[in-house]
Amino acid sequence: MAIREELIGAIDMALSGDWEATHKLVQKHGNDRRANLFHATLHRQQGDNDNAMHWYRRAGIAGWPATAPEIQLAMLRDELQSQA
Repeated sequence: MAIREELIGAIDMALSGDWEATHKLVQKHGNDRRANLFHATLHRQQGDNDNAMHWYRRAGIAGWPATAPEIQLAMLRDELQSQA
């Protein structure tokens, strides 16, 4: 399965509360900007803001995003789906 499809499925897992499986998936794609953004969002949802900032930087995002994590995930899903 391609990373795009894995990440789309993982977003659904994250939104349903399956953090552990989702975290494992994004960790294995640490060289992908989209996976790093997803990883940051997971840590942000868990309240781990220092770790979230690390992953936001790896995703190329310098500051703290103004959008809520759930909205970030929906936007990331839309981005991934548009790349089909």
